[in-house]
Amino acid sequence: MSRIYLSPPDLSGGERARLDEALSSGWIAPLGPQLDAFEAEICARVGMPYAVGLSSGTAALHLALEVLGVGRGDEVWVSTLTFAATANAVAYTGATPVFLDSEETSWNLDPRLLADALATAARDGHLPKALIAVDLYGQCADLEPIARACERYGVPLIEDAAEALGATYRGQSAGSFGTLSILSFNGNKIITTSGGGMLLARDRAHADRARFLSTQAREPARHYEHKVIGYNYRLSNLLAAVGRAQLADLDRRVEARRAINARYCRELGDLPGWTFMPEASYGRSTFWLTCATIDPAHARAGRDAVLDRLAGQDIEGRPVWKPLHLQPVFRDCRAIGGEVSERLFDHGICLPSGSSLTPDEQSRVIEAVRTA
Repeated sequence: MSRIYLSPPDLSGGERARLDEALSSGWIAPLGPQLDAFEAEICARVGMPYAVGLSSGTAALHLALEVLGVGRGDEVWVSTLTFAATANAVAYTGATPVFLDSEETSWNLDPRLLADALATAARDGHLPKALIAVDLYGQCADLEPIARACERYGVPLIEDAAEALGATYRGQSAGSFGTLSILSFNGNKIITTSGGGMLLARDRAHADRARFLSTQAREPARHYEHKVIGYNYRLSNLLAAVGRAQLADLDRRVEARRAINARYCRELGDLPGWTFMPEASYGRSTFWLTCATIDPAHARAGRDAVLDRLAGQDIEGRPVWKPLHLQPVFRDCRAIGGEVSERLFDHGICLPSGSSLTPDEQSRVIEAVRTA
């Protein structure tokens, strides 16, 4: 039996034709018509006016902070239940991350906790320079109250939609909220360019500045002239060609992952102690990953025992993200709340959810879980 991965790349069948088109054009550098088209197609899909294709979602986060002027001495508030890249980008600027807890409805940033914390920070004269709200595991955070709270206190909102392309919030696409937003096209995401990301902006000046910084901040001179530090962050034209083929197949991928989630809920939902990550009433999740918590007081096997059983069957599983405020590298950073995200980490499991997962492979996963 072949190994079953958590979320492997899924080829649509159109990638080779797009790559051949790019190669035939002679544009193989990090510029070219495929990249221009990919940026335009992402803008049309998400509903943001400007996009900059970059080498990773982390690069997009870093440049989002740079164009907002974030630097040493600033605080940036961040959802704590997410991958380390979100806070790493804050550290790149010299700023300090402050971590905010999740709420039960969506596992995402708690809007009430945020509003209270911003009110306190405003009273103390110490508001954050920006907020990064993460859309977790394919589901949008409750973005309307988050955006309202940020607007009230003049705090720019960065929507980290790295895991949520194709999801919606009250009918609006993930990645279309806030001053800036970011997408990831890493190999495990719902669409991939092998590696890559995108910065989306409402303000053309932000997009232009990010594009300038992403190409080593070269000034418009005959010689190589540099007045500020830049980065080698631009997305390759070849990888953009792959992204275009993947993006054209996005709706099928979303439906496939939603069907996988529905089957898991149907065939594992009766297990004692199991509770699947809820789909919030305000939106439509892609279920990029199907996640659940296993209550050790009621389950016959805890989270780690299930993961061990999956590993023994050559099936990849994973705990839910470890909250960033518990990560050793961020041990000196402040956290606001933390109990909800800590519980989700202690008991949470992610199951194989790739859009190329076959019914037989999913049966293997289900059987392994039930056997455990």
